[in-house]
Amino acid sequence: MNLKRVVVTGLGALTPIGNNIQEFWNGLITGVSGAGPITHFDASNFKTKFACEVKGFNVEDFIERKEARKMDKYAQYAVVASDEAIKDANFNFETLDKDRAGVIWGSGIGGLETFQEEVTNFNSGNGTPKFNPFFIPKMIADIAGGHISMRYGLRGPNFTTVSACASSTNAIIDAFNYIRLGQADVMVTGGSEAAVTIAGMGGFNAMHALSTRNDDPKTASRPMDKDREGFVLGEGAGALVLEEYEHAVARGAKIYCEIGGGGMSADAHHITAPHPEGWGATKVMVNCLKDAGLKPEDVDGVNMHGTSTPLGDIAESKAILNVFGEHAYTMNLNSTKSMTGHLLGATGAVETISCILSIVHGIVPPTINHFTDDENIDPKLNFTFNTAQKREMNVVMSNTFGFGGHNACVLVKKLVQ
Repeated sequence: MNLKRVVVTGLGALTPIGNNIQEFWNGLITGVSGAGPITHFDASNFKTKFACEVKGFNVEDFIERKEARKMDKYAQYAVVASDEAIKDANFNFETLDKDRAGVIWGSGIGGLETFQEEVTNFNSGNGTPKFNPFFIPKMIADIAGGHISMRYGLRGPNFTTVSACASSTNAIIDAFNYIRLGQADVMVTGGSEAAVTIAGMGGFNAMHALSTRNDDPKTASRPMDKDREGFVLGEGAGALVLEEYEHAVARGAKIYCEIGGGGMSADAHHITAPHPEGWGATKVMVNCLKDAGLKPEDVDGVNMHGTSTPLGDIAESKAILNVFGEHAYTMNLNSTKSMTGHLLGATGAVETISCILSIVHGIVPPTINHFTDDENIDPKLNFTFNTAQKREMNVVMSNTFGFGGHNACVLVKKLVQ
């Protein structure tokens, strides 16, 4: 089958280390930590009292107040990031065929804060059911994509992928497939999450998934470090505009890179823990390379899932050695979660954007907070510890692995005309 080529023509980001693409990139290459004491609610009684929150965000700077009130924070983040990406893509909406432009968004949870607030309000009342009429449309995980499509009149494919921390990587892969199969010309894709809430922090604390390094939150996310003890919860959004190559060229669009391929797999092992030998992670990278028609030695770097959990980092490191063999020692590996924290359903989009920008700028963002090598992780692997490294990046992969054993990997590459 003659598949279409797919390129990236717009980027948008709202993250704990920057509220737009430029701020986000500056935060990445300078090794800024987005972690700090929680301000969204009183966390004084929680085991973990810190997170990677979006900072200095006033939704009314971007969305009219009446409309913003109809959205959970995760949908607000989605709209703001997609606004930036669509503006960056610089479409002429008078000539764009909106029937062939769609939205595929990712979110692992959706409107958690809205659900929490409505249930709390009910329980604090006299038992009479009084719920906000926007409760359901604010809460559901698909509504962010709906808001984006309505905002721009995009009438093409529109749905949401939900695969925990792999959600927005799955969204990117689906958007990529719709375009290369000729079913769309343009897709807005990405993901958002806003789980730094009482329920979110409480739930992850109960699982013993989070770092409890309350005395030093900025160094709490330390992927591949011997003393890592859990991830740091983050929030935010990442948005990409994907476009059929000839369509982009015809309108003179700025092109960041090409989407080379995507892979998916399942661990089929445990509801939260990875396979100890990294078999699912191995398979997803193999599938991605096969889809892209590339060999392991073609890859310059991998943005690892790298959550800073004791089991996950070891399993992923083993998987990289399984896939790349000796070539693994020549690549740059990194985990930007060391700076942004774990954005759950938004993480795949935000980290794919990091990979794209590393190709554009020839810089690999660091894995910060490395202090002590872990004897269970091969010390010859280059994890780009603590300092960004300059390097020409032509092919980069981004890994995301979600609870339930959901694995997704996307490959981006420098455009060759």
